[in-house]
Amino acid sequence: MSDFIKGIKKFFTKSDLILWLLSISASVYSLLLINSMQRSSDYSYMTPQILALVIGYIAAVVLTFIDYEHLARLWIVLIALALGLLLLVFVMGRSVTGTDDTAWITLPGGISVQPSELVKVLFIITFSKHLQTLKDMELLHSLAGVITLVIHMAIPVAVIHMQGDDGTVLIFIFMFLIMAFVGGVQLRYFLIMLLLLAAGIPIIWTYFLNDEHKNRMTAIFDLDGNAMKNYGWQQYQGKVSVASGGLRGTGIGNGPRVASGIVPEQENDFIFTVAGEELGFIGCLLLLTILLAICIKIIMDAASARDYLGKMICVGVFSMIGVQTVINVGMVLGLLPVVGITLPFFSSGGTSLLSVLIGIGLVQSVFFHKDVIETPQGRLKNNRYKYMYHTQYR
Repeated sequence: MSDFIKGIKKFFTKSDLILWLLSISASVYSLLLINSMQRSSDYSYMTPQILALVIGYIAAVVLTFIDYEHLARLWIVLIALALGLLLLVFVMGRSVTGTDDTAWITLPGGISVQPSELVKVLFIITFSKHLQTLKDMELLHSLAGVITLVIHMAIPVAVIHMQGDDGTVLIFIFMFLIMAFVGGVQLRYFLIMLLLLAAGIPIIWTYFLNDEHKNRMTAIFDLDGNAMKNYGWQQYQGKVSVASGGLRGTGIGNGPRVASGIVPEQENDFIFTVAGEELGFIGCLLLLTILLAICIKIIMDAASARDYLGKMICVGVFSMIGVQTVINVGMVLGLLPVVGITLPFFSSGGTSLLSVLIGIGLVQSVFFHKDVIETPQGRLKNNRYKYMYHTQYR
């Protein structure tokens, strides 16, 4: 019993309490919004959301105690697991109502899982380890080294594209770019990639984008309103819901548009519209403030990490949450095309929520072990006023 109490005390003393509180605040806010929109559907969205929250926070706490360096050493196993999850979709994959992809599998009990969401956190760990290895070998600035990084990103991107989930493909590409840039890949390689992308736009438009993708992209530039009747309908209704809330909103549980379910996928990709209608501008601002604070805290934890690997893991989680937030809000407000990306913490969806909470657990692991250094002689404890104690840390 005493060991358990010591473990609890150690957990609260060494983990990032502010990040925990911000994450819990986002989770509670999410349940508030999902419970409100629940009245528009006979399906129970609250049950799987609460289940995912419980599992996610348990996983996050467990990861906090595990040294992230130990996880990174298993990079081969994690890569094999990631590929296995992605390839499993081609055997058991199915589409979900409201999506145009087959990136889901159904587990016993009727539970739907999107493997690509879990692969995001596996990618963060393995890509961070890849960057560290190249840095240690002084290959991070070489063309050969950068090519291996591109291949590391391109394999899951290609498989996920084959599943039709190009929204997740976009997230992987931005995670790759941000992590590589912060990790120290030289600017000239990004310029080369930008030129190749610009040259390849006609090919991508012609051969890689189907009519659905093209219509979604052109809908945001529609000037005569025709797109509002088809591909622009979801965004149009979403903007109307957000605007209808005014400053303070109609009040939680009182939004008539939320109750009617007029905005497609309002429980998922368009959960922001529920906050806009029922809690108004203040509610939207609070939601974005919480997510911004989470991103800022993760960057602060990256700055205090004990090593390059820990820093890059934090940057990876930051990029996952930050990019998803920007794209999701952008597409809800009609500034970006609808690409099927969830709002971190807030959207209904168990696998998406799990990936975010596991990411938080990785950041907590970096923070929890920031004063511990692995050496051939054992684990040494960092001293803030000296480089380290010359005794083994237990």
